[in-house]
Amino acid sequence: MNSQHFYIDGAWVPSTGGRSHPVIDPSTEQPVTTITLGTQADVDAAVAAARRAFDSFAQTSPEERADLLDRIVEAYKARIPDLAKAVSQEMGAPIGFAQAAQAPAGLGYIMGTVKALREFTFSEQVGKARVVHEPVGVVAMITPWNWPLNQICAKVAPALAGGNTIVLKPSEEAPSCAMILAEILHDAGVPAGVFNLVNGDGPTVGAALSTHRDVDMVSFTGSTRAGIAVAQAAAATVKRVHQELGGKAPNLVLEGADLASVLPPTLQGVLANSGQSCIAPTRLLVHESQLDEAAQVARAIFEATPVGDPADMGAHIGPVVNKAQFDKIQDLIQSAIDEGATLVTGGTGRPDGRNAGYYVRPTVFADVTPDMRIAREETFGPVATITRYATQDEAIRLANDTEYGLSAAISGDPAAAARVAPRLRAGLVTINAWSGTIGTPFGGYKQSGNGREGGKYGIADFMELKTIVGEPA
Repeated sequence: MNSQHFYIDGAWVPSTGGRSHPVIDPSTEQPVTTITLGTQADVDAAVAAARRAFDSFAQTSPEERADLLDRIVEAYKARIPDLAKAVSQEMGAPIGFAQAAQAPAGLGYIMGTVKALREFTFSEQVGKARVVHEPVGVVAMITPWNWPLNQICAKVAPALAGGNTIVLKPSEEAPSCAMILAEILHDAGVPAGVFNLVNGDGPTVGAALSTHRDVDMVSFTGSTRAGIAVAQAAAATVKRVHQELGGKAPNLVLEGADLASVLPPTLQGVLANSGQSCIAPTRLLVHESQLDEAAQVARAIFEATPVGDPADMGAHIGPVVNKAQFDKIQDLIQSAIDEGATLVTGGTGRPDGRNAGYYVRPTVFADVTPDMRIAREETFGPVATITRYATQDEAIRLANDTEYGLSAAISGDPAAAARVAPRLRAGLVTINAWSGTIGTPFGGYKQSGNGREGGKYGIADFMELKTIVGEPA
């Protein structure tokens, strides 16, 4: 693999007219590698390769594709140390977290897809007609930097399972793990042209993929703003657009909950990955009788969370991914102070002892009202807010009072939480936890996107439905 080449039609090839781009280590603010940002010509070459490969790959049997995914699983396992190192260096995840969570997350999606594929019903009889699932075609994938392998494999695995061919544009902030994945797929025997990778930025490569007439579907994960741009670009060719976008997840803490027991598991979702998770349950909604206790519990957890070098082993969090993200978080923290929220712990600036790197202080605010920016905008950092409610109906209204609907957490008695869950407008609802389960659908309501990833639901989203009438009995 040459870091400045692209993987097209089964080989690593140079760009046609691309420009160099340094990839920055967020812990040092220094380049760790250099890639090439691609061009329209590079996209055209990759799409053409995928189009050529589609006819034959679409005709492979589900059993053949399941066997292929099994080989990918084995090849992936052998490269987990390489994948974890790349993620740690380029997006700042501590190496222990990268080895235990970031790299295995992608593997989990592939393994879950293999199981779902072996059980998937591709054809069913409906009266005198037969309804069949068929591959969509050439799928363009545009993926983010925060959980890079998770988001890539959540798309690549079901697309391959369905018999599609792929052009991937990974994030230019954390591209190396995607390039290692290309090597994994090559070594596992993915046919030439079935999987292609072009590095690049959104305005050039992302836009070229979204508008390309030979791309049948775009699967995008990223911000709502960028997702809207992708959908608008894709509209002219009426291609399918699959989106997993932003989130601003509530954590509805039920009245009378044992806060010392139920808050630590959900607050870990705000701290893990330095808060850079779209399902982080950052908005704590707490009954007015428990506000002080909630602030004390949150403060103890956040102040006990060390911030450190991602190259070191340990139970610490690392920096956020880049300067733009660091500056955005600092601006939102300052806005909360200016708008009258009570700073419980943390605040602006780097943690003590850090004079370089994009490190953020774990921060908790109390007395946050729904109109504050910190309550409405996706922070994507280790920042939690506490908002009061008086009644359960008010808590549910506050939980749903967001343009997003990706996930929601409920903390407290599980039986009581189960009665509240149907009233929350989110694609994922967790009780005394913050993450989902392999094999279940993942995706959002409202401006958190459309479509689902995971298990049989993810496979179905990368397929077309055809009705055949008049076949002989």
